[in-house]
Amino acid sequence: MGYRLIISLLISVLIISCSSSEKTNEKEKIIILSTTGMIYDIALNIGGEKVNAQYLMGPGVDPHLYKATQNDLIKMREADVIFYNGLHLEGKMQETFEKLAKSKPVIAISSGIDKSLLKESKDFGGTYDPHIWFDVSLWKNAVETVKNTLAEKDPENKEYYSKNASKYLNNLDELHSWVLNSIATIPKDHRVMITAHDAFGYFGMAYDIEVRGLQGISTRSEPGLRDITDLTEFITSNKIKAVFVESSVSEKSLRAVVEGCKEKGHNVKIGGTLFSDAMGADNTPEGTYDGMVRHNVNTIVNSLK
Repeated sequence: MGYRLIISLLISVLIISCSSSEKTNEKEKIIILSTTGMIYDIALNIGGEKVNAQYLMGPGVDPHLYKATQNDLIKMREADVIFYNGLHLEGKMQETFEKLAKSKPVIAISSGIDKSLLKESKDFGGTYDPHIWFDVSLWKNAVETVKNTLAEKDPENKEYYSKNASKYLNNLDELHSWVLNSIATIPKDHRVMITAHDAFGYFGMAYDIEVRGLQGISTRSEPGLRDITDLTEFITSNKIKAVFVESSVSEKSLRAVVEGCKEKGHNVKIGGTLFSDAMGADNTPEGTYDGMVRHNVNTIVNSLK
């Protein structure tokens, strides 16, 4: 009986010790907080087991309109490093970022991109289109920024981050080639993509497809009657086959365009839902950057081909 008691006590001590060790290891990890899921995907893949990666804006969230909650502010204060997109994507959070930058690294992942590669914004004078993740090749610059920031914050694991970044960059090269080849299967005169807001400009430039959005680059203002009328006329005149709604933007105005086309004798279909400013749900293919891009491209090709 005494022997069994000793064994039982030893097992209990071992379990408690392991649990305590796991908690200690978790506390030692760098807390990386990203604003969007697209940035989080980079941080998670490069940081791996060395970081505790988190993000603020989940599926269906519009970063143009997002306001930080009290819980978000707590997360930002607790984070060791914060990554955000920049270029006014998170327009309502800029003041918060500037305050936090006085005490920790708060990095705009767009800061490492040469201005000559950016698309000028008509919505914001003197600024640029923030939707840089839609050109997979351009998005590689964000990977370099995250890698360099983590290496500087945690130099002991520099090689680890570099190795993970190389693997991720190789995957992006493969993805970029796949997108090019997929869009090329759409007949040239069918390559016109109509979306809820003008988020796909970089996608259009990179993959040779004309892009038009009902709203501008930002969703902060609703489209007017003139916007709806002009787009309806364009779709009808060019006999566009399909338009696309977005997971993070209201469908109401784009459906008004579809009805307007119908009244003019042209039936245009909703080609599907695209992920624009937010990825899909966690633990789904669309909840990763690669899966989001593939979903969008397959949806576009199947509707326009």
